[in-house]
Amino acid sequence: MKPDWLKQKFVSTEKSRRVRELIRKFRLHTVCEEAACPNRSRCYSLGRATFLILGDVCTRKCRFCAIKKGKPLPPDPNEPANIAKTIELLGIKHAVITSVTRDDLRDYGAGQFIKTIREIKKLPQAVSVELLTPDFMGNKGILEPLLAEGFDVFNHNLETVPRLYKTVRPGADYSRSLEILSFAAKNFPKIITKSGIMVGLGETKKEVKDVICDLATSGVKILTIGQYLRPSEKHLPVVEYIHPDVFEEYREFGESAGITYVYSAPLVRSSFSAEEVFLETKQKHSRKEH
Repeated sequence: MKPDWLKQKFVSTEKSRRVRELIRKFRLHTVCEEAACPNRSRCYSLGRATFLILGDVCTRKCRFCAIKKGKPLPPDPNEPANIAKTIELLGIKHAVITSVTRDDLRDYGAGQFIKTIREIKKLPQAVSVELLTPDFMGNKGILEPLLAEGFDVFNHNLETVPRLYKTVRPGADYSRSLEILSFAAKNFPKIITKSGIMVGLGETKKEVKDVICDLATSGVKILTIGQYLRPSEKHLPVVEYIHPDVFEEYREFGESAGITYVYSAPLVRSSFSAEEVFLETKQKHSRKEH
């Protein structure tokens, strides 16, 4: 049984109906729906969504994720413009763009991210942009032109502790993921670097704190920590429901280790409250400089 602190109420507003209407109209995908996020009704009710580019089929087989696996379709050339139009119509001020992993493409999908950023920059209103990307197989020659587009937040999730990678993230590599975060932080310091992990998969406190230290050393400025929830019987079981007090312990440890903003609570997800987290992080940086 899920503990009380994980129970969510469904929220429906005119804004949430508008989000769903536009997603259908422009044939878009959101990670909110495809990954069965427990916060999706709350985010939709605020007129927000995390857009999922490059289709809704992933080439990897992570055992925690609800997104479909298999052979994806070619990228939709209209997708970047349709996302920008949806952002404009919803009045979104902070756009979060993520994607399925596309190991089948020569550039691993980086070009579609670039096209999407450029379409958003054409909009009449000011929009900050956050990208949550796959690892691009660690190819810095592909990553660098993307980072050179000058967006606001670069997010790549470590997801779990190194010991659990083969079970949780087959096809991914902890060191490779950490390396691209470090590359972004070192070479593009104007972009805020962000990462996220899940807990409740059987990791120890020491392992979590070791990951936090690795991220702090790599220059990551924002860290999200949330409870893993099993999307279906086909996915990895929850080993433990972590108490909110432990999430607070991780928050305090992360910020003492040097991470500017640690958003740590059971229902936190990588792009949950992304706009508020981004603005608060900028404010903290500003206070430090003065």
